Amino acid sequence: MSATPTGIDPGLLARFRTAAAGISWKAAPPSKGRRAGRGKARVAHLNDEEARVEDRSEGTAQVLTVDSGPVGALVLVVRWADAGIPTRLVTHEAGELAAFPSGAIEARWESPAGSPQLALRLADVVALARYALA
Repeated sequence: MSATPTGIDPGLLARFRTAAAGISWKAAPPSKGRRAGRGKARVAHLNDEEARVEDRSEGTAQVLTVDSGPVGALVLVVRWADAGIPTRLVTHEAGELAAFPSGAIEARWESPAGSPQLALRLADVVALARYALA
C-alpha cells in the first residue's frame, strides 16, 4: 500500500481517523496571555488524556495550536490529512504560551501556500500521535 499525499500510510491514517472520531470535546477554560480571546479553544479528551486545542485565523492563515502530547498530535495529524501539509510547523517550549504550560505544537496553513517552514519533522508528529491509538 502506498502512502497518502500526506505521506501517512493509508491504514495508519484510517486508524487515526477512527481514534479521532472517539474524541469528546468540551470548552476550554479561558486563558490569560497574548492570544486570549482569539479563535476557538477546546479540550479534546481521549483514553483518559486531554489536550487543549486552539483554532484561529490570522489574516489569510489558519492556525492550529495543540498541547504537545499524543492527543494534541492526533488532532494535528487529522487536520493535516484534511488541509494538506502545513506551511509552518513549530514547537513552543513549556511556559512559552500561557494556555499551554506543558508546551505546544503550532501548525499554520497560509493562503496562498508558500514553501513549508517545518521546525519539526512531520514524521515526529505522526510518531507522537501513535501513542493516542488505543
